[in-house]
Amino acid sequence: MKKNKPPCSRRAQIQHIYQCLTSGQTTLPACALLGFLHTVQMELTANQETAESLIDRYEIEETAKENQSMTFEGFLRYVESKDCCVFDQSHAAVYQDMDQPLCHYFISSSHNTYLTGDQLVGKSHLDAYISALSKGCRCLEIDCWDGPDMEPVVYHGYTLTTKILFKDVITTVAQYAFEVSAYPVILSLENHCCPEQQVVMAQHLISILGEKLLKAPLDVPTSGDLPSPNDLKYKILIKNKKLRPHSETEDTAGKEREESEEEEDEDDDEESPTKSMFWSPWKTGSKKKREKVAVAEALSDLVIYTRSVKFISFSHSKDNQNFNENTSMGENKAHKLFRASGPDFVQHNQRFLSRIYPAASRTLSSNYNPQEFWNVGSQLVALNFQSPGLPMDLNNGRFQDNGGCGYVLKPAVLRSSQRSFDPKCSQFGLKPIHLRLKVISGSNLPVSRSGHLDPFVRVEVQGVIADSCRSNTDTVKNNSLSPHWDAAMNFSISVPELCLIRFSVREHTGFISREFVGQYTLPFTSMKKGYRWVPLLSREGFSLDPASLFISVWYS
Repeated sequence: MKKNKPPCSRRAQIQHIYQCLTSGQTTLPACALLGFLHTVQMELTANQETAESLIDRYEIEETAKENQSMTFEGFLRYVESKDCCVFDQSHAAVYQDMDQPLCHYFISSSHNTYLTGDQLVGKSHLDAYISALSKGCRCLEIDCWDGPDMEPVVYHGYTLTTKILFKDVITTVAQYAFEVSAYPVILSLENHCCPEQQVVMAQHLISILGEKLLKAPLDVPTSGDLPSPNDLKYKILIKNKKLRPHSETEDTAGKEREESEEEEDEDDDEESPTKSMFWSPWKTGSKKKREKVAVAEALSDLVIYTRSVKFISFSHSKDNQNFNENTSMGENKAHKLFRASGPDFVQHNQRFLSRIYPAASRTLSSNYNPQEFWNVGSQLVALNFQSPGLPMDLNNGRFQDNGGCGYVLKPAVLRSSQRSFDPKCSQFGLKPIHLRLKVISGSNLPVSRSGHLDPFVRVEVQGVIADSCRSNTDTVKNNSLSPHWDAAMNFSISVPELCLIRFSVREHTGFISREFVGQYTLPFTSMKKGYRWVPLLSREGFSLDPASLFISVWYS
């Protein structure tokens, strides 16, 4: 018996589903639509009113509406609407508990925020801060250096990157900080200024930010914990070194000296020939001889809940670090700690904020994979927002959750001090979730420079080591309009709360060469079941609408 050829277009595929639901009737009654919502789309809270509401919204044929039924054209509009998007639309608004301490959240964080290009000759621009804030970024980095006429400047020190005024950066932050999210912004200062220009910095922060600037501890009970995102709504926090209280050290009060976080951690970053070539002419002399910057009291006073301290060890932090102190470390040092003592890293991040930043050797502003450090609960996993690619796709996917507000509540396994969690384990004592995806087809994919497209789809699971894997469809020859794959994929997921699912469309351009076409990344916990369409984004993160994938999703 000859096998029926599968429908070749998206419309034909949806029509096939519609015909199966109508069982020969000319229209789809509300009760049958409700059955589809319950048994296929797994919209378990849907009721008769839900089905009738969908008919009212997507059906335009008056007779069908009067009969509370849906024609195929109405059903097609419904399936191609946001109601059938793979991303759970209820997660497009803030829905998580925002009253936990700050250290219980992943916080969208940027590294060298001022740069629009590389770290050697790239351009510094205020637009880079606007762009980061528009993407929900809540932790911005500002590299501050002495400027002419007692006006501090922002740029990547010891390089040929251009300079912008510190006061202009703060003015930009004041204007755009809360346009996308009401939750707190952290300004991470990489402070190289002399005490006199630090005083100018403090004056600009106070005069420009006004009431937005947090200048004193909140009058709320914290029980020795950091305040919550809700407590700090519409507030801007300064992250910097802070002078010790007079009661601690009378001799050093007002004289504590500051070495930048990246200089402190320089020994832990692997030197590259490129870094040595461009940095050594300026950075003459050993670290021991390099003069540290004294912290000005006026700037120190503005550091409330985000005091930067040097990381020594997890045991030292446990015994000595205060709840309002945070540490920063380069990716190489963080990776070594992850490999050596993952559970200790997780416990550290249950109590304190930790910031991870790219290695100094990444002079072209490339990024590391942030998933490794989310797996141990690091909150401020800072990336170069100007550099597209897999790391930024994962970051954008992670933080589109919870309304895109820049704060995502960490999974319970990363917040609970009652049990140990090791993200390197292969088994976690829980029954894994079985995810079954079927990549059915694509639609209106962008054509490559060659004028044709041989597309295939790669589905990646990014999570703990045991969960991370990927699977590819076959390649369809010369079809960008409606490629059909009908490819089933199976995944086993142990820690779904940490997982991201990434769909990427690629083109075979040679025997082993592949070219990026589009992608979409979302948290596993935000993925809807049933027949769904997947929007596609460009390498830079812009919509490629109407390009999309059509898939079916099931997990148990």
